[in-house]
Amino acid sequence: MKNIAILGSTGSIGQQALEVIENYPERFSVEVLTAYNSFDLLIEQAIKFHPNVVVIGNEAKYDIVRQALKNYETKVYAGANAIAQVVEMGSIDLVLTAMVGYSGLIPTVNAIKAGKNIALANKETLVVAGDLVNRLAIDNMVDIIPVDSEHSAIFQCLIGESLNQVEKVFLTCSGGPFHGMDKKMLEGVKVQDALKHPNWEMGAKITIDSATLMNKGFEVIEAKWLFGLTFRQIEVVVHPQSIIHSMVQFNDGSIKAQMGLPDMRLPIQYALSFPERIKNTFQRLNFMDLKCLTFSAPNTKIFRNLALAYEALQKGGNLACILNASNEVAVDAFLSGNISFTDIWVVNEQIMGKSTFISHPSLTDYIDSDQEARKYASEMIRFLQFKH
Repeated sequence: MKNIAILGSTGSIGQQALEVIENYPERFSVEVLTAYNSFDLLIEQAIKFHPNVVVIGNEAKYDIVRQALKNYETKVYAGANAIAQVVEMGSIDLVLTAMVGYSGLIPTVNAIKAGKNIALANKETLVVAGDLVNRLAIDNMVDIIPVDSEHSAIFQCLIGESLNQVEKVFLTCSGGPFHGMDKKMLEGVKVQDALKHPNWEMGAKITIDSATLMNKGFEVIEAKWLFGLTFRQIEVVVHPQSIIHSMVQFNDGSIKAQMGLPDMRLPIQYALSFPERIKNTFQRLNFMDLKCLTFSAPNTKIFRNLALAYEALQKGGNLACILNASNEVAVDAFLSGNISFTDIWVVNEQIMGKSTFISHPSLTDYIDSDQEARKYASEMIRFLQFKH
């Protein structure tokens, strides 16, 4: 029996993780659930899964959650500090970090320091502070098991290959809803169009990141830290069918690929049950249904975010932290109708050049860099609004 803490239980990954857990009550139990604002769904989940603790990040919702759960044994806390502290509970065996963006960093760091194994769905933790997180994981003998479908695929391909040299990994990419469009067409993209991903059901922020290829850029950075790769060893390949989730090429030229239907429950289940594979009733891939599998190179001249991620990876330091902070502000501005779709990477490129670069940042430096980049990005967005 594994006692699971789910940080971000009301999001897409969190909800699917609970679906997996529900199917295996003899293997998994829910110890902690956290959410930032979705108090109503958090209450439903707490009543159904009986966690020891729930935390609502928005402190204004605390009384509502506490009153709703007053007749249950579940303890209720509120605030970002409570989320960061609850991961240290001795009863937790595995922490699934499914929070959105930068907010997942401090709770993940605290969980690692407390010796908890991590099922990582919050890629921004490694994007922002990969070097620091890796060193902490080694010092505390903690396993970080990837949940993203692409990194789970690479992880699975590397099992049993510890003595063999990796030449390259191929991160596959659907291309998003605007694959093949030129710059002029992208300038007219509306929010509702960008939120229509062709293959995956995800939250709004990650769906926009997928459409701009920022999500893939972050996955490139995440792959570097998860698997000890250089930027030259990570190649992005557009694969619109999303059947091959990623591939590993070894030094003899052979390639291993992990395949399956686009269903996030599979990598979630694998991360929760690792090192064991457990039977499920998910739909199986039928090769007779596949008409073709196609591959092409991404256009980084048009989709600039992917190029910016490679630049941040190559330069190192706090640059990826700056890029993540700027991107979070820019995506929120686009979702709010304040800037255009193509303005997202315009903002990101400007803020990467303007913010203070630190080659060997501490945790405090990462926190300061995040705040500085957000400030600069907000100022630039106000300028763009005035200009438009």
